[in-house]
Amino acid sequence: MVGTYTPRKCGIATFTADLTEQLAVWNPEVSTEVFALDHADSAHCYENVAAVIDCDSPACYSRTARQINEGSYDAIWLQHEFGIFGGPDGEMVCDFVDRVAAPLIITFHTVLAEPSPNQERIVRRLLARASRVMVMSRHGRDMLASRYGAEHSRIEVIPHGAPDRPFGREEQFKQLLGLEGRNVIMTFGLLGPGKGLEQMIEALPAILERHPGTVYRIVGATHPNLVARDGEAYREGLAALAERLGVSANVMWDNRFLDTEELLDQLEACDIYVTPYLGMQQATSGTLSYAVALGKAVVSTPYVHARELLDGGVGILVEPNSVSSIARAVNALLDDREHLNATKRRAYRAGRETIWPRFAAASAELVSRSVAKPVSDLPITATPGMTGVFAMCDGTGMMQHSIGVIPDRRHGYCLDDNARALILMNVSESVSPAERLQWSSTFASFIQYAWNPGQGAFRNFMRYDRTWCEETGSEDSYGRALWALGHTVANAPDGDMRDWAQHWFDITSAPFAVIDSPRALSFAMLGASCVLSAQGFHKEAFATLERGGTLLAHLLASARRPDWTWFEAVLAYDNPRMPQALIEAGMVLGRSDWTAIGLETLDWINSRQTADQGHFRPVGSEGFGQPYEQMPFDQQPLEAQAAIEAAVSAFKASGDRRWIDRAVTAYRWYFGANDRGVMLANIATGRCRDGVTPRGANANCGAESILGFQLAHAAVMGLLRSAKPLNTDTTLGSLNGITVAATTGRQRQSFANT
Repeated sequence: MVGTYTPRKCGIATFTADLTEQLAVWNPEVSTEVFALDHADSAHCYENVAAVIDCDSPACYSRTARQINEGSYDAIWLQHEFGIFGGPDGEMVCDFVDRVAAPLIITFHTVLAEPSPNQERIVRRLLARASRVMVMSRHGRDMLASRYGAEHSRIEVIPHGAPDRPFGREEQFKQLLGLEGRNVIMTFGLLGPGKGLEQMIEALPAILERHPGTVYRIVGATHPNLVARDGEAYREGLAALAERLGVSANVMWDNRFLDTEELLDQLEACDIYVTPYLGMQQATSGTLSYAVALGKAVVSTPYVHARELLDGGVGILVEPNSVSSIARAVNALLDDREHLNATKRRAYRAGRETIWPRFAAASAELVSRSVAKPVSDLPITATPGMTGVFAMCDGTGMMQHSIGVIPDRRHGYCLDDNARALILMNVSESVSPAERLQWSSTFASFIQYAWNPGQGAFRNFMRYDRTWCEETGSEDSYGRALWALGHTVANAPDGDMRDWAQHWFDITSAPFAVIDSPRALSFAMLGASCVLSAQGFHKEAFATLERGGTLLAHLLASARRPDWTWFEAVLAYDNPRMPQALIEAGMVLGRSDWTAIGLETLDWINSRQTADQGHFRPVGSEGFGQPYEQMPFDQQPLEAQAAIEAAVSAFKASGDRRWIDRAVTAYRWYFGANDRGVMLANIATGRCRDGVTPRGANANCGAESILGFQLAHAAVMGLLRSAKPLNTDTTLGSLNGITVAATTGRQRQSFANT
């Protein structure tokens, strides 16, 4: 449950508490936990909640989304009102719902017929993310469908729940308040100008003229936002009005926000409940539901909830802003006791439909229908948890392999994975600043220790006892280390970490000049591009790009043939990295010819990795190294990551929206859009299986796979943010109508004339 919550004093907080409590009483098979929205400086003391969300903090929403995703909840039920979330019109809720993975239920407590453009955008965004929608009136359902385009099939109308108490105990509860024998009219709720209480006070003289023993009880505190702005000016104005009209002795004040049981006791003591609201769009009034369920004669203006709940003689509707209409309706009830009692009985009968057991049963059924959400409709922006990453790590670094989900210490560590892990720390939005610093330092320390100055190269494999398996690692691991260092120079949030990375890039980049492996050189080029983008100029980074771009262009010219637009006669691992490196180098150095080659070869490899059915099919490891051949299995998570990140570079260079589609297609591969229809990624833990085999999923979850998935998610999110406006229907099952805009982020430098 996500919403305001008791002891916060507002109607939605009461609703969230009632919903949670009544499900526990009547449907205990539905277990709930509450994430309470509040302001950071609130003095409220919450009990029995999973967390308190600082409603004004984007970072807190992100962390909470991660916490929820890692909690393996079957559904998320969010209470929506524009004023309870941070940002203009509460727009921070949008980023939150984008990040959560479980099926989302949203209760709309307000459905505006004439929203502002931003309010409409927010509602449409929420509807695009919701598995099911709850409203408390038929009008709300129809408005969501007609005004906001929601499907009727996804909207449930569940009237506001109400207590089940015996009928006709007014005199008993009047006695408790010292009101024996008097006619009692009552209004309850947070006081504010929209409640129209002045209308009821102005009607009192006409009522008292015929029924002098009548009292009007105004129960409830002034709305806290109004108090913060104007103090008690509104209440004092009402009191002054009563004094001028000579009815102050008949107006009784209880300036408190009552808990539910005391509120019900006070409601039982009234004969007539009045809601003279001025705005006709209010879709929900909890106290109106309570009053009807307790069998009170209701006099109300015809706002949305009242029109539906009081239909069929359940209560009396009066003209809005009409003092005389209120006076006539109240007097008609008090003049004719049989009319008054008959109205009460009709209300009580109608209230049987909304008592807590029925409300809870309908709510439990709504949850049950929601948790059956298909995997393919998981929001693409759902934030992966990080427990799977950190479970593979210790004080040395990130371990390579696992058996199932358990780290396999026998295989120790490698530089490749720790380099990738450092890149993840640079871009992850799921880690707190403390976590980021801790783990960035751990992975950076591994890279630093891997450098062998005597050999002028990095070591790669380390045993679990921290001894090295070799004096010189692979050329690929060297290139990936330079990539991680360059990426950290450009992207680490911490300035000290950026300085550290620059220092080690300076030390380690020069000896790399002897390496000409196309993939290793491509990895290093990606790091060098980051350094040049961040620092303006760097001799070794510039040389790496010049040498790499020249080599890759020459390889393509030599290996190309009509049906083979590639750098080599074979396909292997991480194929899209070579086009990506050319694209990035071309953008940084102003070499449009390199950018064009990169886009062309990336387009070609993408076509090779797209199945006829349209899903992503990476080059399988069984076919690595076979000339002009491609095998379907085994498919590895690293390949989807490479395809996505290369598509990001292509979109930056070209602005062509098809690269967004291709990135999303590759990302869907992790979630069952593959040749075996198997789920590889787990949003809750952030783990990823080691690939797709002819028999299904490889059950192991090694570091490379986990990091590939995590980095793929970060890349997709960055790509989607660069397309404005972002279609709110973006899920793993659809990506429609995205309009491409100019690239955002750090401005790339051009070195064409250097």
